[in-house]
Amino acid sequence: MLRILYLTCCLLILFTSHTFASPQIKDFSADSEFSEVKISPDGKHLGVILIEDEKRTLLILNLETMKPTNAVKFSGDEEVGSYYWVNDERIVLQKLYKHAQREVSDYYGELLAVNYDGSKSKYLFGYNGGSSTGTSISSNETIRASAFVLDTLKDDDKYIYVMAYPWNGLNYSYTLVYRVNVYSGKRKRLTTSPIANAGFLVDNKEDVRFSFARDNKNDDQLFYYENGEWVDAERIKGGLTDFYPISFTEDNKSIYAIAHGEGATQAIYEVELATAKHKKIIQHDVVDPFMTWISEQTNTLYAVEFENGYPEYQFVDTESAKAKALQQLMAAIPDHRIRIVSETIDGNTLIVAAMNDKNSGDYYLFDRKKLKLKFLFAGNAALDPSEMSEVRPISFTNRDGVTIHGYLTLPSGIKDHKNMPLVVNPHGGPHGPRDLWVFNPENQLLAQNGIAVLQVNFRGSGGYGKAFEESGYLAWGSKIQYDIIDATQYVIDQGYVDKGRVCISGGSFGGYSALMSPMLAPDMFKCAIGVAGVYDLEQMYNTGDIPDSYGGEAFLKEVLGTNTQQLQTMSPTHNVSKLKAKVLLIHGEEDERAPIEQFEAMEKALNQANYPFQKEIWEKEGHGFYNAENRAKYYEIMLKFLKENLNVK
Repeated sequence: MLRILYLTCCLLILFTSHTFASPQIKDFSADSEFSEVKISPDGKHLGVILIEDEKRTLLILNLETMKPTNAVKFSGDEEVGSYYWVNDERIVLQKLYKHAQREVSDYYGELLAVNYDGSKSKYLFGYNGGSSTGTSISSNETIRASAFVLDTLKDDDKYIYVMAYPWNGLNYSYTLVYRVNVYSGKRKRLTTSPIANAGFLVDNKEDVRFSFARDNKNDDQLFYYENGEWVDAERIKGGLTDFYPISFTEDNKSIYAIAHGEGATQAIYEVELATAKHKKIIQHDVVDPFMTWISEQTNTLYAVEFENGYPEYQFVDTESAKAKALQQLMAAIPDHRIRIVSETIDGNTLIVAAMNDKNSGDYYLFDRKKLKLKFLFAGNAALDPSEMSEVRPISFTNRDGVTIHGYLTLPSGIKDHKNMPLVVNPHGGPHGPRDLWVFNPENQLLAQNGIAVLQVNFRGSGGYGKAFEESGYLAWGSKIQYDIIDATQYVIDQGYVDKGRVCISGGSFGGYSALMSPMLAPDMFKCAIGVAGVYDLEQMYNTGDIPDSYGGEAFLKEVLGTNTQQLQTMSPTHNVSKLKAKVLLIHGEEDERAPIEQFEAMEKALNQANYPFQKEIWEKEGHGFYNAENRAKYYEIMLKFLKENLNVK
């Protein structure tokens, strides 16, 4: 399918025709055909990740001919991770490892470099540097640390900045920043973070200026590099809280930061470093900033994206070249979320991703000078957006008088959206994540079968201000579930849903809610599907990866509390007697976040109560489905179970 668009004064769009087959389960469960599309700085080549033999491969294309120049791939259990163009010819990439016992790949912090044509391969950074890698890639000095690219230094073709987390057997380390030669691998340490597990912000002169992290009590820490040393940045915050620097102004004298100040939501502030004077630039009444747009040419902020139902954009500088390009793209591809995912060094050629509720993502090439937009490829060409279902934002007032937002997926091909079967799909987290106006393959599959899907940004969700998120603390089994129940009742009352045909299904915390909500409202749900769920909250202090993580125990105490009686009251394992719904439990044996012990505790509780249930266990899967074939099998089992209980043919 080729789609070409020329941005003239009338923004004329020309599409060639394409015939889609009726979508199958395998089409919804498939991995993206193309991802991480990035253009070389000179605009001559294109990099793209594709799946080949179930492994990630980096394909390099000649942009003029769109023919392959090279494919970067590994043998054995290795595959390509994230990658970066660091100059016109050189690429730095992560090496991942697949394992026979589990589907998810692991990253051990190794960085490699190679030219786009496959020449001059070099092991840059990692634990295996001093020994043979089993490939033609030459080795380098060993360092036992996990490396991540901090800055590609657009004005320097030989060096990048790498931040590295040393391996010390603990759950924290003081982060190191190195200047690394991308050809030889030689490195020079620039600084060490003043706080554990830190990130950094580099200014427009390529100096490392800020270091930030959360301590083991989950309190925000911020330091500023001044006069040759790290100093506490409390002065710069000027009374603002949850302060996070995002970019410098072009003159390096001020920064833009996200922070809480006046109002319920986070805002964008401009802060003068010398005086600590701050000025509010942008704030939304309902939601926090969702994404900030930084110019690759000037490293300065030019736009902010919000998600209040649909995506909204506000501009810091409407006259900047990049802001104008974004506005042109929004006009040329209407009703889509726009992403500028990569660009040439001069900023004249952009790689653009466009997606919405019906479209998982299309990639375009935009020539900013000629105002020409050329379609490249779709992330999943098997799914026709015109046949997908609308995701409609909703809002309502809950039982406590709080406005709650969410989304309702309405099956396409139905003339009157009334008295539909419904699946409630709570999101994971619960704190930090939120549901968005995006393409959700599982929900679209349900809608293809005539089933509406409800998503709820309940109290505790991220994105609606700190107070809203904290209102879900200590309330996993109460306020959060009541919001889910109230949202379900709302769509029933609006006539969308047949109250006799409602099920609930979710993963992670959503799996917890899928069991807990039917215990609080037994007559509302016909069936419940828990996927990778947590079911015994006391057990969260002793199993899984959260207690052993830096700040993990403090997090659990803050959001769950330590009152044994309250934890049991909020745990599905202690409330089986309240259930009426048919139950399906799905879990992966290699799950580290919600370990198999959580499933076993729920299984034991159901068996002791002689409560019938269905179960499906995946030996190699972890916290979710990483293998497309396993995901397809899960969809088949899930869909069959729902259709039987919702009386859908």
